[in-house]
Amino acid sequence: MKLNDKMLKALNEQINFEWYSAYIYQSMGAYFKGMNLNGFSNWMDVQAKEEMTHGFKIYNYVFDRGNQVELLAIDKPQASWKTIADVFSVALEHERKVSSRFFDILELCRELKDYSTENFVQWYINEQVEEESTVQEILERIEFAGDSKEFILMLDNELGQRVFTGGAFAASEM
Repeated sequence: MKLNDKMLKALNEQINFEWYSAYIYQSMGAYFKGMNLNGFSNWMDVQAKEEMTHGFKIYNYVFDRGNQVELLAIDKPQASWKTIADVFSVALEHERKVSSRFFDILELCRELKDYSTENFVQWYINEQVEEESTVQEILERIEFAGDSKEFILMLDNELGQRVFTGGAFAASEM
């Protein structure tokens, strides 16, 4: 069954926002790479890949429901920050915005009695709890470290261990 026009618009906009999120994280990764903080850069690169995957999951869902995806322009992301903590503060605020957008889509699902899309969106609601928590934890650790370059280098090493796993569905679906 095709999606309601309002739902189709909301999902197309969310595809765009997920890919914009990837663009933001890729910009953050480039910022860290320019500072030779390759572990931080790696963490952001993996995050960018996850966001692209999230967008493709919605992309495929729209087609699975017999609709057409409309790709929208992606805004230019911020490219520099004052501190490492500022980067993660921006990331946390962005994740909270993503969560809010999915809550809005969930409300629309309920308004339209679109139970299939509500079930689909629930995965994202759960994912956002993890996303916000992870970024919040890293930010708190950075803030705790203060001016300790040793701690930042240890955290850089730790974040460099993150590996992209393909998310909740296979990369072949991308």
